[in-house]
Amino acid sequence: MKKFIFIFYLFTQISAFAQLNPNPKSIQALRISSAPTIDGVLDESFWQNAETAKDFIMFRPGIGTNEPSGKKTEVKVIYDDEAIYFGALLYDNDIKNIPIESATRDNFGQTDWFGIILNPLNDGQNDTEFFIQATGNQADAKASINDEDFGWSAVWESAVKLDNEKWVIEVKIPYSALRFSNEEVQTWGLNFHRRMQNTKEQYTWNPIDKTKGNIQQYAGILNGIKNISPPTRLSFFPYASSSYSIYNGENQFDSSIGMDVKYGISESFTLDATLIPDFGQTAFDNLTLNLGPFEQHFSEKRAFFTEGTELFNKGNLFYSRRVGNRPSTYVKSSDLAENEEILDTPSDVKMLNALKISGRTKNGLGVGFFNAITEKTVAKIKNTDTDEIRKIVLEPFANYNVLVIDQQFNKNSAISFVNTNVMREGAFRDANVSALLFDLTNKANKYKIEGGGGMSYLNEFDTTTKGFFTDVAVRKISGNWQYGLEHHLEDAKFNKNDLGYQQRNNFSNFESYISYETFEPKGRFDRYQFTLWADLDYLYKPNKYTSNSIGLNYSFQTKETKIAYGGNFNTIINKEFDYYEPRISGRFYKKPGRISSNQWISTDYRKKFAIDANVFMASRINDDNSYIDISFSPRYRVNDQLSFVYDLNYSKDTNDKGFVDIIADDEIIFGKRDAKSFTNAISGKYNFSTKSALNLTFRHYWSPVEYDNQYYLLNNNGILVANDYTENHDINYNIWNFDLSYTWEFAPGSQLIALYRNSIFNEDQLADLNFKENLDNLFDESMLHNFSVRLVYYIDYNKAKNWL
Repeated sequence: MKKFIFIFYLFTQISAFAQLNPNPKSIQALRISSAPTIDGVLDESFWQNAETAKDFIMFRPGIGTNEPSGKKTEVKVIYDDEAIYFGALLYDNDIKNIPIESATRDNFGQTDWFGIILNPLNDGQNDTEFFIQATGNQADAKASINDEDFGWSAVWESAVKLDNEKWVIEVKIPYSALRFSNEEVQTWGLNFHRRMQNTKEQYTWNPIDKTKGNIQQYAGILNGIKNISPPTRLSFFPYASSSYSIYNGENQFDSSIGMDVKYGISESFTLDATLIPDFGQTAFDNLTLNLGPFEQHFSEKRAFFTEGTELFNKGNLFYSRRVGNRPSTYVKSSDLAENEEILDTPSDVKMLNALKISGRTKNGLGVGFFNAITEKTVAKIKNTDTDEIRKIVLEPFANYNVLVIDQQFNKNSAISFVNTNVMREGAFRDANVSALLFDLTNKANKYKIEGGGGMSYLNEFDTTTKGFFTDVAVRKISGNWQYGLEHHLEDAKFNKNDLGYQQRNNFSNFESYISYETFEPKGRFDRYQFTLWADLDYLYKPNKYTSNSIGLNYSFQTKETKIAYGGNFNTIINKEFDYYEPRISGRFYKKPGRISSNQWISTDYRKKFAIDANVFMASRINDDNSYIDISFSPRYRVNDQLSFVYDLNYSKDTNDKGFVDIIADDEIIFGKRDAKSFTNAISGKYNFSTKSALNLTFRHYWSPVEYDNQYYLLNNNGILVANDYTENHDINYNIWNFDLSYTWEFAPGSQLIALYRNSIFNEDQLADLNFKENLDNLFDESMLHNFSVRLVYYIDYNKAKNWL
């Protein structure tokens, strides 16, 4: 133990003399007695009396170059008892050619922007970011090491004015949008960023050395803020929604009301709650046909679960889609008598309410707590002889909890504890997962050790199953040359799937890499990178080899044309032992090795017309299986308000051999198949202003799978042997989604959203249809039409109390 403590101390103290950002710039904020008018005109006298932040330095693509003489930047800071204010003069000797593509809140168009980066705790790890674009559009985010959360939103004011030589920004950020201590004298971290889109250059007030450390460590200092008090941070977001749907000749009207609440429990912690939530307008998932052994993973799109989640993502133990997802069980044929039929079986579990408490103290202690409750979900079964209806519980009343405690130190390190817990009513399974994590970087920001370990406990039918995992990685994280070595282990009983996402367990994997990356333009390139990596994978128990692979990744961006391209080559060197495709524990499928290559290109988005393209190819060694995936995505900006993106994807897995069925005596049947997929998707937007927009999203996914009547029995040695199995397993799978929405921010923090949606789903065995025949077949299915309207209104307690 003493030896470990000594090594830890030595590691964290190495190169202590090489502190980052040893001489940060500083600026004095000026206190004022009357607030400015936020109009983009800095004509109040106190703006002239305030200190000026200037002499910006290049951050991208190079490092350290002074801003051009014709594009100087000057920023002033003032404050009062209610808010902090910023006035910025952004000179540009080519101002007529600044691109001005309009965008809506938290989206960036093709235009210049200016960023205000505040860190009231001055801890070098947790920033609050406010961005203003030349069009007047706003964006804001919470940022920490390796995370930038644009799901976080605050209510603040800004105005932009352009003249013949500059554009001017005026900003008011109320203290209710920030978290800071109650000390009499405040010292905040501060930086400013300026993006010039025509040249793709970015400059900062306090210089940033991107070869080492994180951006948050390079803040300047904001002095002079005195005698301000954190206000009561209490806001309400009441909503009302209604929807009308038509499906298969039947109409349905629904309406609901509810409310989101934000409350500042203290200067450091905030409570977010959603009462009677309604997620009816959540964007659709990009479903695909899943022939593999693992569950598909979908990103979270519900606003409550995407905002302020940095703490809850520690350790990857929390997958928020588990809350209000599909029921954990379904009605099986064995559950029904001969005279019974399914009358109703819900596809989703309703969430009754949820809350999260999160924040961080001035000493770097972060705490996050999440709780959600879902209602009992039942299927209705009808007796066709007596018309009696009985119920089968698919998902009981359930309580979901996440607790995170995260202590940051040295502006670059942290130790964390994470616990997830699911408690279900009755005889259904309960689950508990805990982990202790560490992320340690030496003071020179040159080396990092990270990892952790944890346990899972599942209780079902009075039986407890315990499992564990460990992770450790050692990395060099600064300079042109970087490298690392990692080990990841999970035993056969570790299971975090009740509130997390886990594809597999029972593995012991080793990974290593070495990379070379440029941080300044060199020759014809703004930047380029090469990474050589290798993996070696084993089962944990029994300790058996499963696969090894080696690969090379690379990417480039050209200096003049700003075209980015790259790719990779990799190979599975020896045979691969797949213990998951057979679907029975302990059985494996012996696959030949594989060679694969992926190449991509992305042209300059500043142009009206740009293209993204990708080609992936793979082939099994000494086998007739091959795979190709081609993606082509042109985008066209009609004008500064209207733009479209088209996505076309085609893939074909030729002579793939995969799981089909399990028959008597655990005999595993594989089949030889050609699996294709075609995806056509269109997205479009028309921005009437920065406050209102029309958005279109369309996607048709089609996947036919044809078996060539060649089936196999999987032997115990992992070899396939021809079998006379004859059942038809062809698949023809279609998903059609269309969304057209109008969004209007009619007041700060308040929105009106109108959405029209239609969708079709079809799955059958007609895998030999051509494209037109498949569309005709698809449109024989009933289409769901849905129209919904949602109104959300923002109420700030500090203003509302004056109404009374």
